[in-house]
Amino acid sequence: MTRYPQCFLHALRLAALCGAAVLLVEACASGAKMRSSAPPRVSPTPPTAQQQVFATETAFAQSMADRDFSAFLRFLSHDAVFFSNAGVERGVTQIAEAWRPLFKDKLAPFSWAPDAVEVLPSGDLALSTGVVVVNGKIVGRFNSVWRREAPKTWRIVFDKGERVCTP
Repeated sequence: MTRYPQCFLHALRLAALCGAAVLLVEACASGAKMRSSAPPRVSPTPPTAQQQVFATETAFAQSMADRDFSAFLRFLSHDAVFFSNAGVERGVTQIAEAWRPLFKDKLAPFSWAPDAVEVLPSGDLALSTGVVVVNGKIVGRFNSVWRREAPKTWRIVFDKGERVCTP
């Protein structure tokens, strides 16, 4: 089974809705009778937890691209644990200390993007994973665990990256 990025699936859903709207307009233009004189209402579907986490991970990565250290810190849970080459950073203070140097230059030293997100049935814990890129080359994968700390508010609790194996 082929897995597609969530944004692709969202675009497909949007295209289907637009197609349905076109058919509705065509039916009205051709004189087709409708049961009600009021136009049908389409209420937007609230984002799923999976979509929320995908969007949150993407925004987290954007904080690095934007060089916005304060925004970066807002994605961290108070008891987050990050694994790095230097060891393990526990809590916002240690993580901030380890990551602050990565925000000093005008350009980000690397970027990342999620390509898969899974959420527990409880809807309270999620895993995001994806590629890490340096100078346009994939150099690793990240794995992040997110916890829902309030409605529609996800914060990272674990983060660990791995280098890509080279032949």
